[in-house]
Amino acid sequence: MSDGAALAGPDGVLRCPWALSTDDYVAYHDEEWGRPVHGDDALYERLSLEAFQSGLSWITILRRRAGFRAAFADFEISKVAAFTDDDRERLLADPGIIRNRAKVDATLANARVLADWSPDELDALIWSYAPDAADRPAPKTLSDVPAVTPESTALSKALKKRGLRFVGPTTAYALMQACGLVDDHLEACVSRTSPPGT
Repeated sequence: MSDGAALAGPDGVLRCPWALSTDDYVAYHDEEWGRPVHGDDALYERLSLEAFQSGLSWITILRRRAGFRAAFADFEISKVAAFTDDDRERLLADPGIIRNRAKVDATLANARVLADWSPDELDALIWSYAPDAADRPAPKTLSDVPAVTPESTALSKALKKRGLRFVGPTTAYALMQACGLVDDHLEACVSRTSPPGT
């Protein structure tokens, strides 16, 4: 039984314990989670997927990501902002995504808001809330990883103030983790001890 510390996988490499339950998680952990993500469309996708994940397991979203991308025009803000009522009904009937009316509506509404922003404005806003890495010791166990931080609460408030929906502090922190604003890989995890490119 894990105490929340890094665990060795079948390959003998230490990873965050959540990453070892499925091959999908191993790949996501090793190749994506915690790596810096930039670009308004890419961040809109991550923000939307984190919102869809609310109340669900991340694996549910991860395994449907191709379906989400197909349904939401690869999360190109300008294209999603132009979706019609017919598109909304198509989304609500699409078994390849999570057919939650409030989350679908928030994703569409957010695209319409973001379509009026300047290029890279979402990127700049989100990344302005990245904490100084020097102020954050590496977590030793999962119990050292918060669900919400002052920065995620502030980011959530800033996004809501600008008209975005389904962006609570927990969702904002999950976004910060996934997109590399914070590094919550455990101290002994291979992604922290031997990051890609080293």
